[in-house]
Amino acid sequence: MIVSKCPLRVSLAGGSTDLLSFVEKYDYGSVISFPINLHTYILITYNRNNVYRINYSNSEEVTDADNIKNDIAREVIKYFNLPPVTVMFTSDIVSTGSGLASSSSYIIAFVSAVNKLLNLNLSQFEMCKISLEIEHKFNPLTGYQDVYGCGIGNLKRLHFYKDKVEVDELNSEVFNKFNMYLVNTNNTRKSNNVLSSINLDKTKRLLSLVNELENNISNENKIYEILNTGWRRKKQTSPLILNDKINELDKRFFLDNSIKAVKLCGAGGGGYFLILSEDSKKDCGDFIEIKIDKVGVESVEF
Repeated sequence: MIVSKCPLRVSLAGGSTDLLSFVEKYDYGSVISFPINLHTYILITYNRNNVYRINYSNSEEVTDADNIKNDIAREVIKYFNLPPVTVMFTSDIVSTGSGLASSSSYIIAFVSAVNKLLNLNLSQFEMCKISLEIEHKFNPLTGYQDVYGCGIGNLKRLHFYKDKVEVDELNSEVFNKFNMYLVNTNNTRKSNNVLSSINLDKTKRLLSLVNELENNISNENKIYEILNTGWRRKKQTSPLILNDKINELDKRFFLDNSIKAVKLCGAGGGGYFLILSEDSKKDCGDFIEIKIDKVGVESVEF
């Protein structure tokens, strides 16, 4: 049996400039992000009963891979032309519609498991590239950032061009001082609905913040300022980003003087808020503490 785990990811600046439509229009996009110490998991083993068994929130058992309803399982299995296998999906937190790139994380975990199963010796970067190709088969609106943000460890700047992606690791030392948390809006949404409504011209204003953040990556107060500015600008890029629940939480965080930076993760409309706080929130029931994951995707064999 192969067990694979892949972090979820949080982006700090440049979100939506990784969309294919943005890169196609402006020739370049860029995001600063990091994977977090919360993961998705894939367990895979060969099936001796000549069927594909797929276990997630539902269970499937089919003889033909084309009939698998789970998009991730179907497309990964078909891409690698796998024989009958048993596959299980699970995660550390509720991840559907999270804004933490759970679909991409699951795909990379699956590709990593297959890499170990078939002894393909793919690098993390190669697995991310394959994962994006697979995800685009059933979700063409997925941007460039998610697979690379999840699959490769540490704080990093991602550069997106029409024909390539580049990854630069950044100094994350100052982030060891931060109290970083996720807070669930308890609003689920389909990210494609939000992504298809994004105003690309307004999104371009987010790109300058990526340079500013990289240039101030060791300045605690500037990081707070840039994240808050990015969240204010993000709200203006689509009418679907805000709703009553998000506005309610946003106001709550604004009134808490110990919270220094706030941004909604992912496309908008739901999912998790990222919170950087001066004080510990460990005793607050809805605050989930996070750290930067240093490893990225990995798999082990049992």
